[in-house]
Amino acid sequence: MAYNRNGAKNGWSLFFLILAGIVLGGFLGSLAVGVSFLSWLNFGYTFGMNAPVIIDLKVIFLQFKLSFDISIASLLGICVAIFVYKKIL
Repeated sequence: MAYNRNGAKNGWSLFFLILAGIVLGGFLGSLAVGVSFLSWLNFGYTFGMNAPVIIDLKVIFLQFKLSFDISIASLLGICVAIFVYKKIL
């Protein structure tokens, strides 16, 4: 399923597994905030653009902002996704 015709692993499956690991890890980290001994899982850092880039053409108004919120749980989710990709797929 995760292999190309020539037997090489598919990069898209790795991309989607890592994306799923980030989302699930972030979700589990936000759930762990209420538990005292698991609150460290939500510790992280947010980086990106502070102010959005605004393009006002009087007919169309565009606003772009990009930021990343990386937590320990998200990093653990990425590690699990890579492990699943290497061992199972």
